Amino acid sequence: MRRRSFFKWGLAGACTLAAGGIAYRLGRTPAPAQRFVLDGEARAALAAIVPVMLGSALAPGAVSLPLARAIDGVRTAILGLPLAQQGEVQDLFGLLALAPARRLVAGVKGNWSQADPGQVAAFLHSWRFHRLATLQTAYLALHDLILGAWYGDSASWAAIGYPGPLAELS
Repeated sequence: MRRRSFFKWGLAGACTLAAGGIAYRLGRTPAPAQRFVLDGEARAALAAIVPVMLGSALAPGAVSLPLARAIDGVRTAILGLPLAQQGEVQDLFGLLALAPARRLVAGVKGNWSQADPGQVAAFLHSWRFHRLATLQTAYLALHDLILGAWYGDSASWAAIGYPGPLAELS
């Protein structure tokens, strides 16, 4: 095969793929936006990420109940977002649930339930200071959702010495 015919076949193949992609996009109706669903893998990811992100704010002796409350608070916070943003958060948890993506993008080996806190801390640190703004944004979303849910829960106020809102403002 000569160089000229190689380029012709390559151009024809690229045009065929582009035409197929356009036909697919035109023939498909967009899926309606759906509400966020906290499935088992997303819950497992949060169960691994929340203790690392909250650090010493979680009491070492009684972690399970505050952790469950924090995860439920994150779910509630996500459900308060517009549907488009709920979809983006769902995509983020879908990425973290997918084993190859979890390994390549987050650097976490195995399932989230088996994740070492050191691995999770390294993953969060790398996303926080990553050169790609998308991963920084994903870190900030996790950070804001987790900390907002934790400090928005009145059960965690005593641990930080917050007496609650002023009676005059209630």
